Amino acid sequence: MENHKPNNINRNIIRIDTVFRSKGTQCAAWLYLPEGIRRPPVVILAHGFGGERTFRLPAYAEHFTTNGMACFVFDYRTFGDSDGEPRNYINPARHLEDWQAAINYIRCLDSVDGTRIALWGTSFSGGHVIVTAARTQGISAIVAQIPFVDGRSSSRSLRYKIQAVYHGLWDLLSSIILKHRHYVPMVSDPDTFAMLNTSDALEGAKKLLPPGMAPGRRKCPAVIGLISSFYRPIKVAHNVKCPSLIIYAEKDTLISQDVIKKTAQGMKQVTLIGLPIKHFDIYEGEAFDKVVALEADFLKKYLAVNPAEIKANEIV
Repeated sequence: MENHKPNNINRNIIRIDTVFRSKGTQCAAWLYLPEGIRRPPVVILAHGFGGERTFRLPAYAEHFTTNGMACFVFDYRTFGDSDGEPRNYINPARHLEDWQAAINYIRCLDSVDGTRIALWGTSFSGGHVIVTAARTQGISAIVAQIPFVDGRSSSRSLRYKIQAVYHGLWDLLSSIILKHRHYVPMVSDPDTFAMLNTSDALEGAKKLLPPGMAPGRRKCPAVIGLISSFYRPIKVAHNVKCPSLIIYAEKDTLISQDVIKKTAQGMKQVTLIGLPIKHFDIYEGEAFDKVVALEADFLKKYLAVNPAEIKANEIV
């Protein structure tokens, strides 16, 4: 199943371009492997709301891989290099299917230890890893940073909610009657309607995007404006049995820290850390350096990474 051409990221990391199928549709992925370590544990990563694997996820994957873990980074159906229509279709139920397909694929690989799997999610996918771990046996640990946990907790204005329903209904009816999707911007400033248009959303999104990609031009089918309020990972969080690390932003304008704390209270083995940052600060600079180190230490502990193997790998 791993017959794709490997690429050497550096002398200690191999990245393999690969694909897997979710509900019959091909999803693109990267498998990062630490050189010199036989069948390492694996961390599965996918992005948040409207994100693609190229949006800063390699930075996390490379850090974890240098710490003795394999990483599997994938694009959801209809995103990035994955197939599927309509493009950029944000739907939590479909995303959860893709997560499950990724886990099933990893468990069939010979190059990693499919009995030691961790899930890593950020923002929207922070909720996905909570739901997936609640539903799936055999997950060793999860990391959920700035997680979306309750669609009903939004503090958005009444004007925004009316616009979201309007555009969502337009998309839904258009897709049924005309077989055509109504797209809206994913991110904008507060003066323009978009799915994310808080005061720091537009500038924050720029921290994630590859050079030359304008955040204001990225669009998605508007029906997510109707769906998101029904997505409530908080309702199943108590079913997560594995150790969990949740990191939240104390100055977050998108996700309520109080609801994240409430979610964590219902979980059995949880480490909860708050940082004095905004939602998008977590992806770069000092905040990123601090967070990725915390996450790597947590993952190494619960994936039972052998320190001797990492040290030998660094010497080679």
